[in-house]
Amino acid sequence: MLVHRSWLDKGETRFVMQTLRDQIGQHVFPLHRLDRPTSGVLLFALSSDVASKAMPMFAEHKMEKTYHAIVRGWIEEGDRLDYALKLELDKIADKFATQEKEAQPAVTVYEPLAQVEVPYSTGRFPTSRYGLVEMKPETGRKHQLRRHMHHLSHPIIGDTTHGDGKHNRLFRDHFSARRLMLHASSLKFTHPILETEIVINARFDDTWIDLINEFGWQECEAIQDYVK
Repeated sequence: MLVHRSWLDKGETRFVMQTLRDQIGQHVFPLHRLDRPTSGVLLFALSSDVASKAMPMFAEHKMEKTYHAIVRGWIEEGDRLDYALKLELDKIADKFATQEKEAQPAVTVYEPLAQVEVPYSTGRFPTSRYGLVEMKPETGRKHQLRRHMHHLSHPIIGDTTHGDGKHNRLFRDHFSARRLMLHASSLKFTHPILETEIVINARFDDTWIDLINEFGWQECEAIQDYVK
């Protein structure tokens, strides 16, 4: 779903903002965005006053975000990737924007959680390897996680822009997984009014659960809050 109505997709009829407003009978104020194919936590405020206090927390990196992804190949150990990214422009929305801008700092902390090897080939090897990865972005650049995983040669499954089409097809054909396997699992922050710690978790959807069961990752301790 798009967060709100946009001329970028005039044919769309369902939007998070309007749906949430109708569910709770109250106007809401979006505080951030997710890429359209990314699932997970999306935070709204219930008043403009709270929104004005909470929105800067994203820019000031006071929101701890945790994502999970299924990527091509096995990442053997975690690290902190500090790799600047140039502004990525949309063909429509940024039609008249200049691309001559300096690369912006972009930092992602990532940790491999589980691995699997499946008996399907995408090339010269008879099997294919995939990994479950936890990522914590310290900056918020456009498509940062997708581009950082591509930079590491471990693109996220289902990414049609920065990913690998052969592996995307394998997941569609053999596992009925037709979505970007990137999930905004958790958001942790200090409430701007109450000053208490808030942790919001978003459970995995059915596609995620089916893959976790298929790959034998049910007992992975780091994802237990998102599979229950």
